[in-house]
Amino acid sequence: MTFRATVLTLYPEMFPGTLGMSLAGDALKSGLWALEARNIREHGIGKHRNVDDTPAGGGHGMVIRADVLAASIDALGTDTRPKILLSPRGKPLTQKQVRDWSVGDGVILVCGRFEGVDQRVIDARGLQEVSIGDYVLSGGELGAMVLLDACVRLIPGVMGKEGSGMDESFENGLLEYPHYTRPRDWEGQEIPEILLSGDHAKIAKWRREQSEKLTRARRPDLLQDG
Repeated sequence: MTFRATVLTLYPEMFPGTLGMSLAGDALKSGLWALEARNIREHGIGKHRNVDDTPAGGGHGMVIRADVLAASIDALGTDTRPKILLSPRGKPLTQKQVRDWSVGDGVILVCGRFEGVDQRVIDARGLQEVSIGDYVLSGGELGAMVLLDACVRLIPGVMGKEGSGMDESFENGLLEYPHYTRPRDWEGQEIPEILLSGDHAKIAKWRREQSEKLTRARRPDLLQDG
């Protein structure tokens, strides 16, 4: 089963972007996952392929029309992959959600623009709103890339070493412990002796303690959630 990503966007030329580089890019070239970017404007209205209109009730900006976006979604046929709208008002993206998606058939990502998307198409087509953070971007494309990068790196064969992501931040409900490498002494700072001891049990205990310490200091909410 190949992880397939379909992105519905007004700017398909933005893809693959950074997803065509490094681990994700190598995996894309080798067929470990597939990416398709479709232009929402292909389903626009009239000679100029209009995709937006003024917001009902007044207000600034423009809103993507329900009929246009629905036609773009419906053109995919009876596709059962999760349909995700990148939106600052969506539920926060989590590592657990990313891991769940990474073992499935893939995702359909809808990238909004302007002031947003007509609520009726969100409701009618069952779009799941997801946010990558408490800030606003010009559109959903960068959010889509973030989500896909997080998913793709978990696909078996993408990262070099099996299980290399299991100790990372959020995988066990904690932030990741500090890392060190050569040289042993750098600008008067030395690698903690425990990491050079060869005692794997003590090293594991130290790393756990460091993860808990960092999490308490920077993200106490993760400990509360646990």
